[in-house]
Amino acid sequence: MSAAQKFGLVVVAAGRGERAGSPQDGPKQYRPIGGQAVIAHTLKTFLAHPDLGEVVVVIHKDDADLFAAATAGIADAARLRTVVGGATRQASVCAGLQALSAAAPRHVLIHDAVRPFVSRAIIDGVLETLRTGNAAALPAVAVADTLKRGDAKGDVDGTVSRAGLFAAQTPQGFDYAIIADGHARAAAETQTEFTDDCAIAEWAGVAVRLSRGHPSNVKLTTAEDIAMANEKLMPSGLPDVRTGNGYDVHRLVPGTSVTLCGVEIPHDQRLDGHSDADVGLHALTDALLATCAAGDIGDHFPPSDPQWRGAASDQFLAHAAGIVREAGGVIMNADVTLIAEAPKIGPHREAMRASLARTLGIAIERCSVKATTNETIGFAGRREGIAAIATATVVYGAGR
Repeated sequence: MSAAQKFGLVVVAAGRGERAGSPQDGPKQYRPIGGQAVIAHTLKTFLAHPDLGEVVVVIHKDDADLFAAATAGIADAARLRTVVGGATRQASVCAGLQALSAAAPRHVLIHDAVRPFVSRAIIDGVLETLRTGNAAALPAVAVADTLKRGDAKGDVDGTVSRAGLFAAQTPQGFDYAIIADGHARAAAETQTEFTDDCAIAEWAGVAVRLSRGHPSNVKLTTAEDIAMANEKLMPSGLPDVRTGNGYDVHRLVPGTSVTLCGVEIPHDQRLDGHSDADVGLHALTDALLATCAAGDIGDHFPPSDPQWRGAASDQFLAHAAGIVREAGGVIMNADVTLIAEAPKIGPHREAMRASLARTLGIAIERCSVKATTNETIGFAGRREGIAAIATATVVYGAGR
């Protein structure tokens, strides 16, 4: 098939995904399901199609690193070209279509990045509809649920007939010149109310032909959708839950303060170490690295390296959290126990929990800090040092 006969593709991935919750976990298109980012699953299906030509992925201006990490392991990832999207989905699609202008494919498919279960059959159905003379093709499934109309009070105001009603999906396919012109006209006339690209085709007077969609081609919208998608991709049906442990100790010497779990506490001693000697964060860093067999803190931040002299240990913890996420892990819980005769930990516990939550990018209720003395026994009991034990729980997707 010649380059002119291959179809172009615009994948829309510029959204923020507010309805998916947990903004600290990033936009939903980059969250892991089955061990890979949602967008990776989506792109792999299209990249495997023999008729695929130019590919444009529309991303948010802040997501270049996220996109690079999500697509790093995909075969043919070098074919992917990115452009920055706009304030709305409609503006983002328009930017993607403009990026295809040089290639000017005869047909273009437009797909939501958060529909990772699109199949070859759905894609072929859309292409066949276009190749048989239609200017626009919409994969859809007939509405199966009974539909009710509600009033402003929340009461049922009637039953809506579902005869002839369909739920629209993507990829939606078009004659490239026609949909590019339609989007340009809509932008010029500030028509911004369209919820999908077929709606723009309808507004432009283009007939849209239905093709066969599939109920599995769902759009991941909420956190529950993402959790169910991850479960679907788990071969065993069981989550891959891993627990890592870490231990650290540092010697106490005369000083004016100690830093524990990211919080500086006035004290008549300080912890001696190459960095800030934060035993709590060091132990937790090792615990996180243990969940994906990524070595220990010394492998990543060797004490012999002068650049880490006096460094704040929260950057070590953030680095470990990044390694976990790149491996497809979701941090579920972080627990630190500090072993010291002094200073008192209780007055600073909440600040320490907040520090852990901020550095790890998880909710504070998933962060625990406890303290105990050594009953004046041993090095901790003699105030010669402070020790910490940490446990991290991480859920990984399948396919690691």
